[in-house]
Amino acid sequence: MLKSFFLNKKWLKWAWGGAFILFISLLAQVTLTVQINTWYKGFYDVLQEAKNIDQFWIGIKKFLYLAIPYVFIYSLTNYLTRIWVLKWREAITFAYVPLWTSSNVNVEGSAQRMQEDTMRFANLLETLGLQVVRAIMTLLAFLPILWNMSKDIKVDFLNNIEGSLVWIALVTSFGSLIISWFVGAKLPGIEYDNQKVEAKFRKELVYGEDDRTNFAKPDTIFELFTGIKLIKQRLYLHYGYFDIWENLYSQMMVIVPYIVVAPSLFAGLVTLGVVIQTSNAFQRVHNSFSLFTQNWTTVTELRSIFKRLKEFEIAIGYK
Repeated sequence: MLKSFFLNKKWLKWAWGGAFILFISLLAQVTLTVQINTWYKGFYDVLQEAKNIDQFWIGIKKFLYLAIPYVFIYSLTNYLTRIWVLKWREAITFAYVPLWTSSNVNVEGSAQRMQEDTMRFANLLETLGLQVVRAIMTLLAFLPILWNMSKDIKVDFLNNIEGSLVWIALVTSFGSLIISWFVGAKLPGIEYDNQKVEAKFRKELVYGEDDRTNFAKPDTIFELFTGIKLIKQRLYLHYGYFDIWENLYSQMMVIVPYIVVAPSLFAGLVTLGVVIQTSNAFQRVHNSFSLFTQNWTTVTELRSIFKRLKEFEIAIGYK
């Protein structure tokens, strides 16, 4: 999956050149988010003082100067990522085709793995891969900011620890990741089984398009779809209690930075602008740390697809 794109001479320009362009684009995005974070302090301090509406409009104009370029760069990055990932899918597909057509090994759902699994692999990489790179760059930009902000925020139980806000974000994020791993431990295996029964159902329908005498009979369709229902119900049950945990955690983390910063605000140690700026920086650092927790469903699906494609590569002798 990786070698077919990043180590193949045919695709080197697309693989590494595209990756470099995306890196520059993401760097521009993160730079603008840092500037927007700085804007929060000045703007909310103006709102707190509420003495001159002209300063308010100046703040709005500064925001637009930052937000509008960000929107265009963000949209361009998404477009370029989709093209880049499509090329990756093309590289994988045409690396598999010669080996698959010449192999005598009968691989379960081989057509699905060649078409749908490579498509879903590419789509999930587009979704998750871009977020991972953006999260890393966001951490590099915002960790020093949040660390410095911690000097002005007095946290009772972390008074003697430098970078207290960073440690709170780190501990809560990795704690949630560990809990998510245990809560969602069964999901990858069930998702894998789900893809298998879906592949059997689709295979029967495809055969039935050309030969309805011997395939796609009502009894067979009923039996196969019953298998789908059973695995889906099991999958939905496990996703159900994982959703409870994920949403509870997400809602609680909205108020954590305000709880931490509030004592300093009411003690007169910081302004409202500092509170909002700190909250924004904390959320960005925390969201970057907890990226996999927030995208656990996507991670689960990607792990399942990776397993299926890896099995397919071994079966057809791809090296």
